[in-house]
Amino acid sequence: MTTDLDSGITNLLLNCAKVASGESLLIVHEDPQLGWYDAEVAQAVRDRAQQLGLKTTMQSVGAPSLNKDQILINQIGQHDSTVFFARIGDQDRFEDNAGQERSVMVYARDVASLSSPFGRAHHQAMSEFKYAINKVVLGAQEINVTCPLGTRFSGRPPAMALEDDADVTVKRFPLGVPQPVPAAEFSGQVALTRYLTPTGSKPYDPPNCRIDGVVMAHVEAGRIVKFEGPEPAVSDVKNHYQQVSEQLGIDRDCVHSWHAGIHPGSAYPHSVDRDPDRWSNNVFTHPRFLHFHTCGDYAPAEICWMVLDPTIEIDGRNLWENGRLTPTNFSATNAVIEKWPELSELLRSPDGPIGIESSIE
Repeated sequence: MTTDLDSGITNLLLNCAKVASGESLLIVHEDPQLGWYDAEVAQAVRDRAQQLGLKTTMQSVGAPSLNKDQILINQIGQHDSTVFFARIGDQDRFEDNAGQERSVMVYARDVASLSSPFGRAHHQAMSEFKYAINKVVLGAQEINVTCPLGTRFSGRPPAMALEDDADVTVKRFPLGVPQPVPAAEFSGQVALTRYLTPTGSKPYDPPNCRIDGVVMAHVEAGRIVKFEGPEPAVSDVKNHYQQVSEQLGIDRDCVHSWHAGIHPGSAYPHSVDRDPDRWSNNVFTHPRFLHFHTCGDYAPAEICWMVLDPTIEIDGRNLWENGRLTPTNFSATNAVIEKWPELSELLRSPDGPIGIESSIE
């Protein structure tokens, strides 16, 4: 009898990583004491991989750092595919692994997540959904982004090639966000609240900045021009940007890009205050959040803005409305949910928990 966990593992290994019997698989798993991944999920994937006839190696790692792990890089190059149950899979230093075309960064952090609709929704369905959203968003003449706290951000994406799952060195599983929209031609204001958090690209300290109240970030042509709001929140935000930019030697005022969550099965059962970094790097795939990549003129930059319940209007029609996807408004996205009924069912399901109250008190 097939269990939900079996379905999630099959989705990861066969539908996403596309492994085959006789190949070698490296499973990189993060120390569970760090609180991001449990011990059981990587072991369950190893057991299933061995049943499928793969030669499987397990490699334990610690927290991300700025230093290259040459031993691990060599291991990756010696295997046909690699699955990361570790945050280092998100770091750009692994994107030049010679000869390694099948690496997967896994955002299902534990057995419960991999067993849930988040892990079981067919990877091909999510890949086609992502591509259709890319087509709608990046083909827009005008995009307007708003939120209940006062975000008003608009512009037009540049002409650019549409990314599909084969374009990236490290695949993401489950697929939870579309292609980032470059922000260079966008202007307006973005409401910041709760926390500024890392994007997962490079570690820095302190990783988070608490925001008491709402700070408005004013942006002109993809550049932060000022922050407005209550003191000392504005000073805290400015200081955080200065510290991160100086630590990493990067462009402090760049708003590089943005995108919103597209996975209806996404959920986060813990409080944001428990670990803001872990919260934002889990809940970013939820359709109720749009996030910006800022501080750095490269993807994904270093400081994340999390905007709750966005409305994203594409040439006069909403693709997100108050944090809910409305794909039937566009023929490209509607065609995908008609092809994959499980996506339609997920979109009709109640929202999963997001770790916060919906309003600011």
